[in-house]
Amino acid sequence: MRFGARQCFLCGTPTTPGVDAVPVFGEWLMNRYHLHERQIKLLDLSIVAYKDLQIACCPRCRTQHVEPLEAQVQAAASQGVTGLRNLDDKTLFLWLGKMMYGVLVTELLNELEPLAVPQYPLAENAKMLRRFQAFFQPFQALRVPVEFDDFTPASVFVLEVDPAQDDMPFEYDDDLSTLAFSIKLDNAVVTACLVDNGIIRQAMRRVYQDAQRPLHPVQVAEFKARVYYAAYILNVVPDYYLRPLQPGATQLVMDTVIDDVTGDIFNPWENAAYGQSLLEMWKRWQIPLEDIMHDPEQPLSFLYTADGEPLQLTHYPATDNA
Repeated sequence: MRFGARQCFLCGTPTTPGVDAVPVFGEWLMNRYHLHERQIKLLDLSIVAYKDLQIACCPRCRTQHVEPLEAQVQAAASQGVTGLRNLDDKTLFLWLGKMMYGVLVTELLNELEPLAVPQYPLAENAKMLRRFQAFFQPFQALRVPVEFDDFTPASVFVLEVDPAQDDMPFEYDDDLSTLAFSIKLDNAVVTACLVDNGIIRQAMRRVYQDAQRPLHPVQVAEFKARVYYAAYILNVVPDYYLRPLQPGATQLVMDTVIDDVTGDIFNPWENAAYGQSLLEMWKRWQIPLEDIMHDPEQPLSFLYTADGEPLQLTHYPATDNA
């Protein structure tokens, strides 16, 4: 976990700055969605083009690990939602993790000489750094054959957007403080919390089951708000351990444990704070907070009716037939 242009982000091998690197967002992804010159704003308010988001990577890790991973996801993404859902969670975890790692390290390095000092510097967020340290251990499965024993490091969700109600082929957002990440590829949205051992997915199993249908983009945004807020109130950070290597073994086996079994897994859910998460995710539709929190006991929802039944939404704002 030494950050910079002189060590491979994955194995730590010395690298040559400006020569040994891979794009944070895969070349196929930038080609498919014309991202090379598209700009992204960092936390210090500086602007960088997608093509300039690079992380140091030695030739071995690039050719044997990173490029094959990108090729596998590219092939799956070409088949849309079905292809991405057919990928195992481990592959999606590693692919999302590589992008999240690249963005987060870029932000951390920028904080050394920021254009403007962020209000909440990542480098001062002890819990985030602890989560990042924990994430880096299972993330090594990208270069080392590792089997996760009865767990997946992340909660990964693949949603389908109704193409008739959506005109954004690509979208990306994250919450680096909680290692939550989301990326939209045409009518597929992949959202994850990258270091929770699947706890959030288990907690949201009913919501995720109800969301196995084409959703209006405003419904997808609500689902993401639930994931991001759940990641925010998550109160545990897993520890990971490798079993001793047995003679003749061809892969390592990783176990996990959550030490503090006496505390709550989640901090208390607060509707007012969740409403702020909805407000952020619904910026595109300019839904005011007073509408979101009209009933403080039951914030606005487009995924469910007031009776808790899945809501079929074909238009927003809703018409008489929607």
